[in-house]
Amino acid sequence: MGEAINLVKEFKVNKVIFNIGNYNDLELELIDILKEKNIKYYQNIKKINMDANILYFLNTREYNDENNNSSVIYLIYNNIKFLFMGDSGIDRENDIIKKYNLDNIDILKVGHHGSNTSSSKYFIDKINPKYSIISVGKNNWYGHPNDEVLNNLKDTIIYRTDIDGSIIFKINISSLKIDTNIT
Repeated sequence: MGEAINLVKEFKVNKVIFNIGNYNDLELELIDILKEKNIKYYQNIKKINMDANILYFLNTREYNDENNNSSVIYLIYNNIKFLFMGDSGIDRENDIIKKYNLDNIDILKVGHHGSNTSSSKYFIDKINPKYSIISVGKNNWYGHPNDEVLNNLKDTIIYRTDIDGSIIFKINISSLKIDTNIT
């Protein structure tokens, strides 16, 4: 979210989707810019149709913290199941397990940069991801990803942006290829 204003100023943006919950000061500032640029924005949506694919927003309820109000998105593309956890934590993971029937996820974008507030063993065992992607800065001062989270993910193939750089998925009808690019 921290760079959203710069993205909207520097790139052509058609629509913006906000998390569930009250708008914070940064989001309100972004909304002012969206209005100036006549860019539509939405909040608390259920799904987006993209050609033959659908992005499902796995809303459970409104939480008291912004991280758990992150957009969690589920996508099946060419029979590959993706789950993007945003900054969601363990409470949200538990609610998602209760509400949605998710299993054998092919690619998990790990929640909250692999912090100890996300990716519980229970959750990982239930969704059974094949690949885990952790978006995390090199030498970050939070110490992400957390060792316990890495242990919870040990049965998956883990890619980390701090080690692997950009992670690129190349998908066609019959295959998935993952490339990395350290810059």
